[in-house]
Amino acid sequence: MAVKPDKSPRTQASLRAISGFVSDDKGGDFHRLLNDRVRLGILSSLAVSEKLSFSELKRLLDVSDGNLSLHARKLEEAGYVDCAKSFEGRIPRTDYKITAMGRKALNRYLKHMEALIKATSTQE
Repeated sequence: MAVKPDKSPRTQASLRAISGFVSDDKGGDFHRLLNDRVRLGILSSLAVSEKLSFSELKRLLDVSDGNLSLHARKLEEAGYVDCAKSFEGRIPRTDYKITAMGRKALNRYLKHMEALIKATSTQE
């Protein structure tokens, strides 16, 4: 006996949310960029702070210098964060800020995740 597809409104909305998440091409690689724990952590931390230094991000995310540097550079190349280098006395300082484009990408990512959670959660 063949199983009929579920055409209920809730199922159709869930399928749209899931397909929208996997096929969203408006933002290029924003899913790939933000699916990484460190990059999502960087962007999320910067979204709630005016700016954070390299040292602060390293401590918050518990990552190595090289790991943070690599992920921050990818976000910078995507236009999601701005990087400002300066000196405090003789000590170099690198500060990061989220850009408007980064905030928009993060918000889109979070909306997609909320839709996925809602679409895939079981109703009791």
